[in-house]
Amino acid sequence: MAGDGVRLRDLIFDDVKRGKLGQAYRRDLRDIYRFYLTDEQRERLAHMGPFKRFFWIAGWLSVNLLRRLSPSRRVLLVLAAFLFVFRVNVDRADLHLDIDTSRLAFFPVLMVLMLELKDKLLARDEIEVARQVQLSLLPKSQPSIDGWDVWSATTPANDVGGDLIDYLEGGGGRTGIALGDVAGKGMGAALLCAKLQATLRALAPVATNLETLGASLNGVLERSGLDNRYATLFYAEIAAGSSELRYLNAGHNPALLVRGETIEPLAASSLPLGMLPGMAYTQGVATLGRGDALVLYSDGITEATNASGEEYGLSRLTSAVRASVSMSAEAAARHIVESAGRFVDGEKPHDDQSILVLRRTGA
Repeated sequence: MAGDGVRLRDLIFDDVKRGKLGQAYRRDLRDIYRFYLTDEQRERLAHMGPFKRFFWIAGWLSVNLLRRLSPSRRVLLVLAAFLFVFRVNVDRADLHLDIDTSRLAFFPVLMVLMLELKDKLLARDEIEVARQVQLSLLPKSQPSIDGWDVWSATTPANDVGGDLIDYLEGGGGRTGIALGDVAGKGMGAALLCAKLQATLRALAPVATNLETLGASLNGVLERSGLDNRYATLFYAEIAAGSSELRYLNAGHNPALLVRGETIEPLAASSLPLGMLPGMAYTQGVATLGRGDALVLYSDGITEATNASGEEYGLSRLTSAVRASVSMSAEAAARHIVESAGRFVDGEKPHDDQSILVLRRTGA
């Protein structure tokens, strides 16, 4: 027991020595504020004075917390609140009793904490398995394509994510390059992302053109019948030694076509996949000269926010892309990711972040 106490003490001291606890606590408080309060409640708070806002935040947080707990744990937390404020005071001729029950409130709170932590740890074990499965589906290496330099990276906001990066065999011996983004994040988005990847791998090699591929992908996802679940996708195909690529943009962020100091967005030609039945999709074609590049990204990068709630945004992304025109695909992608990281300054991402850079190296 004594040894356990020493180890716990050392663990706590190590936590304190790591520093930046203040920043971590402020980030945690912001996460609580965003998670437990609705958009409407936050809007109402914005119009209140500091004193009034404090009490409304405390009240809404308490009520919303209780609503999210299971019935048994909700009762335990209410009991803890009752014990914290209740005091037994009996003063009679034959009996004088004065008991402060506030310390007893610790035990039901501790029990709720232990039960919630138990659930989280069990769920984490399952999520870790899902994470390993998802990692196994990611490309093991960057593709080697004559005349092209390609590099990509993805970082989920949670342990599993809904961003898709994949390289596959396209029609006519071409190499397919995909960056997709499933609505939402977490386990649900990861499962739909896996379905999108499997469907794309099955359909891309046999698709005669990208219009057909887009329509087929949309049909499969739309028939899934998942409410508010859809996916954006930028898919391009290139042939070894060729300077031309053909692409499909289904509701995804505009890819940035970089020609020296000129940056041209390749906008979406149709709605995201799985949103509506019978959608038509258009194939685009772009020709890249030596040194030109195509930058694909998910909105987790442009919508990354700092502590003040300010977004990284397309203008900062464009500046980072312009500053990387002489870099390799890997160096350019890393430069963009690091630029966004410096901007958010340690803030936890609220969405998955993915980047993919294709640079033409051939004549």
